[in-house]
Amino acid sequence: MKRILFVCTGNTCRSIMAEGIFNNAIAKDEEAMRQFNASSAGIAAFNGDCASGNALNVMKSWNIDISYHKAKRISPEDVDSAFMIFTMTREHKKVLLKLFPEAEEKVYTLKEFAYEGFEDMSNRSTDISDPYGGDENVYRECAIEIRDAIDKVIEKLKYKYVET
Repeated sequence: MKRILFVCTGNTCRSIMAEGIFNNAIAKDEEAMRQFNASSAGIAAFNGDCASGNALNVMKSWNIDISYHKAKRISPEDVDSAFMIFTMTREHKKVLLKLFPEAEEKVYTLKEFAYEGFEDMSNRSTDISDPYGGDENVYRECAIEIRDAIDKVIEKLKYKYVET
């Protein structure tokens, strides 16, 4: 099983939504489901924090349950066991690579990997803004941005790494 790790700051908003969206999407694809699973962590997470209420609500409205989630700070074991690591921002990637330089070959921002090679990326930020403190609509917009990128990531992963 190839583990995909999503990383943000506190592991209560973006990375847990990404984990939920990714696992929900691959659950609908038998080949991908057998080969990938996602987890999440935060660079500055407080271990045990729950997912934010607005993240829970948005995911629930998409029939994705993240109510089980307890935030966790990223560990060397998380990095070592990950097949690929997707950060939410360039700054997360920078910090992660400073902490774990040996992981350079498998660390990308989510949008950097998703849209690599797309000409229209020049007009896009490679960062996914933090919805923390925003209302449910801000979280929904963030989740849509994450979902769109994850759809592209899954296409690429299936094309490059799925063994049939």
